[in-house]
Amino acid sequence: MPLLLVRHGNAGRRSAYQGDDRVRPLSKRGRDQAEALVEVLREFRPQRILSSPYVRCCETVQPTAEALGLAVESIDELAEGHGPDAVRLLERMAGESAVLCTHGDVSTEVLVALHPDEESDPGPATRLQKGEVWVIQSTGTRLEIVDHLRPPKVVVP
Repeated sequence: MPLLLVRHGNAGRRSAYQGDDRVRPLSKRGRDQAEALVEVLREFRPQRILSSPYVRCCETVQPTAEALGLAVESIDELAEGHGPDAVRLLERMAGESAVLCTHGDVSTEVLVALHPDEESDPGPATRLQKGEVWVIQSTGTRLEIVDHLRPPKVVVP
């Protein structure tokens, strides 16, 4: 059963947002990305949906949660700056089928932890872009990224 690690959708530029960054919402483009994720994630039949407590992460997975009749579980281990906590969470959840929404810094730490042979700066081709998904499987005694899902590009007029 896969763990589906999602990087939140577009939320505009951090520097352009006034106020607490934890409540910065998705942009129009990000909301469209969240809608596009529904079909991508639904086929895996996740049993749980977990998210960083940041608004943009919760909003990214809310359409999928609604489509599947699941609640979004807000969890600090997926918040910005919690890479090691997120890795431990993934290890504890091995064998479950779940969606986990997080941030760019956390996804990079997950990549480095699961693929220690990669360079410490793995480059843009392997990193999760906003609104993308890694399929993570338990392969015996370790977790491995087995697929990189890129939903259709969203074009905002």
